[in-house]
Amino acid sequence: MDQAAKGAAALEAKDFSAAVKHYTEALAINSQAVNYYIQRSTAYTRISPPDYHAALSDAEVALTLASKRGKRELIIQAQLRRAIALFSLDRYADAKAAFGWVKEMNKDEKSLQIWTMKVENKLKGLPEDDAKAQTTIQRYPDVEVPEQKDVKPNNIPPSEPEPAISNQKGQATKAEGVQTPADKIRHEWYQTDDTVVVSLFVKGAPKDKTIIDIQSTCLTVSFPLPTGSDYNFSLDPFCGMVDAAASTTKILSTKIEFILKKASAGEKWPSLESDAPVTTQENDMDDDGMNEAKRAVLADRSTNAGPSYPTSSKSGPKNWDKVADDLTKKPKKQNKEGEEGGDNGLDEEFEEEGDA
Repeated sequence: MDQAAKGAAALEAKDFSAAVKHYTEALAINSQAVNYYIQRSTAYTRISPPDYHAALSDAEVALTLASKRGKRELIIQAQLRRAIALFSLDRYADAKAAFGWVKEMNKDEKSLQIWTMKVENKLKGLPEDDAKAQTTIQRYPDVEVPEQKDVKPNNIPPSEPEPAISNQKGQATKAEGVQTPADKIRHEWYQTDDTVVVSLFVKGAPKDKTIIDIQSTCLTVSFPLPTGSDYNFSLDPFCGMVDAAASTTKILSTKIEFILKKASAGEKWPSLESDAPVTTQENDMDDDGMNEAKRAVLADRSTNAGPSYPTSSKSGPKNWDKVADDLTKKPKKQNKEGEEGGDNGLDEEFEEEGDA
């Protein structure tokens, strides 16, 4: 197994010290590998204690290399790591700018919503002349890419677990903060006629540092972990609409409970999340609730109406409201064999990094 593969395995196993060591040794062999810098930046952010300055440096070198090569996917990843490092260094306005550039290139990046919320919360209330509220970065940094000879292996010893805190009687007690390992945090849900209840099972989530945002179509929550990184959880989009103002949250010792008020009482959700964005009919309606196409049909009926004659139709007079509704329905597509089906959209494919 080469050093890059060992670094990836260490990152997967959450041995971030080892990941830094292996990716550093990999970069000593190939100092132009964009992905190695991105992954080492991630490890620097999550190591205990975190090294956010090193994480930012790696992210900016990765962004410089990726932009020179025109690697869109790698540009997005490097800019995201850069934004996270800037946020961790309390450079909130710079982080906001970097997250904005990520959104321009990939508006579907799932972590953007919660990071944007965290940045806005930090910027809120800061005076305009505060250094944290000043934007000082450019979209693409002007940094020097290290030469092969400048990259030296960095033998960082594996971090040791934090010792337990002893009380006055000499009995070991658990450290404060989140006690559930990140990979063991799970969620469950159930519903009633009026509510959807979601439980996120995590012990010791800090009430004063947990950020929760409930919207009509989604939910996000973030809290710090003992490793120095943040745990981010989101449900986006819900399977149905909720009344955000009437929904509540409880942070308990063993879980975080979200009680979501259904926008439509009695509606049964087949699942907690939906694969497609939740939409409402409001987008297709005028102020008085009438669909434009239906309005056009009814207007045509009123302006072109002739004398009323007895009908010979066996089904009786035409129900023009029903005709208007039928005309506004989208026809179902058929494939070549006559079976109903949808479009087979192709996602844009990005070129993979060859040296990662």
